[in-house]
Amino acid sequence: MKLKCVAIDDEPLALELVAKFISQTAFLELVSTFENAIEALSFLNQEEVHLVFLDIQMPDLSGMELARILDGKQGKFKPRIIFTTAYNHFAIEGYKVEALDYLLKPFSYEEFFKSATKAFQFFEEKENHLSANIASPSEYIFLKVEYQLIKILLKDIQVIEAYKDYVKVHLQGKTSPILSLTSLKNMEEMLPNDRFMRVHRSFIIGLDHIDAVVRNTVHIGDTVITVSENYKESFMDFLNKWIA
Repeated sequence: MKLKCVAIDDEPLALELVAKFISQTAFLELVSTFENAIEALSFLNQEEVHLVFLDIQMPDLSGMELARILDGKQGKFKPRIIFTTAYNHFAIEGYKVEALDYLLKPFSYEEFFKSATKAFQFFEEKENHLSANIASPSEYIFLKVEYQLIKILLKDIQVIEAYKDYVKVHLQGKTSPILSLTSLKNMEEMLPNDRFMRVHRSFIIGLDHIDAVVRNTVHIGDTVITVSENYKESFMDFLNKWIA
């Protein structure tokens, strides 16, 4: 497997260095370079690219603005990003657009190779996950936790809780929840609706883990969750079947 790469930087020498590093890496394939993010966006809207090495401080359209556009891209294929920048204060913003890594200039080939390897492992894991889903219904999902993909068994998920820009996934047998940068809506779409239900704007519950229902509250272990008005009807439908 080779990752198709694009390098974007308005500094010619920096762009040349990244292109050289890509060419020296056996599992990477350089398909194009750009000194302008707007031109790069036009290319990325037409071509399938795995990985974008992206500078942040650029005129007209900054690397972070381009990253936000790419992060919102719909469809099966969405390029991933490794930022290459001289400024370290963009790390949190990079995390929000799910960048795979953050290379601080000037960086060596060794540092570049570590980031490239992380990207290769990400796509390899993703490919294996897709193959597994095609072969049989999945009993697990992958969640992005920091810069890793973590495999989560569906049977272990008790409660999913919205927390700012993240979700907290509470797992059976674990004392601390997993924190993942995604939305409750994305989680709701990802999970099978015969095993999970949204009962509140801030909570999804694992139906198999319900210990008790008391009036309009659900008890899962020590956690008590109120079923809000917007979700009460669908929850009562489930409850009537459960009682039957």
